[in-house]
Parts: sequence; structure tokens; C-alpha cells
Amino acid sequence: MLTLPNILTLSRIFAVPLLVFLLWKPEPWHYAIAFGLYVLMGITDYFDGYLARAQGAVSKLGVFLDPIADKIMVAAAIVMLISMPGVREAEPLIAGWHVVAALIILLREIAVSGLREFLAQLSVSVPVSKLAKWKTAFQLVSLGAIILSGWVPEHYWVRGVGLFSLWAAAALTLVTGWDYLRVGLKHMD
Repeated sequence: MLTLPNILTLSRIFAVPLLVFLLWKPEPWHYAIAFGLYVLMGITDYFDGYLARAQGAVSKLGVFLDPIADKIMVAAAIVMLISMPGVREAEPLIAGWHVVAALIILLREIAVSGLREFLAQLSVSVPVSKLAKWKTAFQLVSLGAIILSGWVPEHYWVRGVGLFSLWAAAALTLVTGWDYLRVGLKHMD
């Protein structure tokens, strides 16, 4: 049960409080460490799935925990980036209309989790689409770039890349969320 892939997944969950603590402190070096931790969490996200498939060690625990770890990591980063001011800014790193994109991502994650649970009770599986993988990639890049921008606020383009990617992730979130909802509606009476 405690295979290497599951340990990597659990490490992401246990790293979230440290990520939150680091983003709570608006100092450049806190953002630098938070960025490094976030990148490490992203790498473990890739390798836990890769190793589980390569070793034939896909487990029910891993299938259960992996999406939870992803959602906790993304939700914690979004909440902190919306609520805490940047190093040299009076406003949070995700502010204004950009909060809408972040909320779209959060709401979709919650809705899809509930929908997956509902469909699982009906023994209906919805495979992850390539578009959903692109959504995840844009989401990871966006939050990573926004965290990085807290470390290097003089490089405005870093935050710009993060916010552009955030909107791209939000757009893909709507499309992939609709795909899940369409499948779910077919099974609701």
C-alpha cells in the first residue's frame, strides 16, 4: 500500500501546509522557496503516475489520493495568491478580473469531484481527456509563474505569463467541465 508512487502522492499533500506558510509571508525569499516547492510538487505529480504505471503498481489508494492531492495543491495556491499581497504590490498577485479565472478553476474542481463521486456510485468512469491534461498543464504553469513573480517582481512578464496561462486554464476548465457535466447529465433521472 505504501508504494513509492503513493509516498510521492502523500508527500504532495503533506507539502501543502508548508506551501501555504511560505505564501503567507510576502518576502522574496519566501516566494523563491515556495516556487521551488511548487515545482517539486509538480514533478512528483508527474512521477507518481508514471512510476505506478511503469511498475504495474497502480493502486486504489493512489487512484483515490492523486486527484485529491492535485486539487488541494491547486486550491491552496489559488487561495493564497488571491488573499495575500505581493512583495511590492499592495494587492494580491491574483487580483481584479483575474480572480474570476481563479474562481472558475476552483469551482470546476469542486463540481467535477462531486460529479466523479456520483458517477463512481453508478460504476461510470470518465477518462481524463487530452484537453483536460492541457488544462492541468496551463494551471500548473500559471500558478508556478505567479508564485515566481513574487520572487522577481521587477520582471513583469513573469506575472503576465502566469495570468495569461491562468485565463487559458480557466477557458479549458469550462470546456472540460462541460464534458464531465454532459456525461453526468445522461445518468441523472
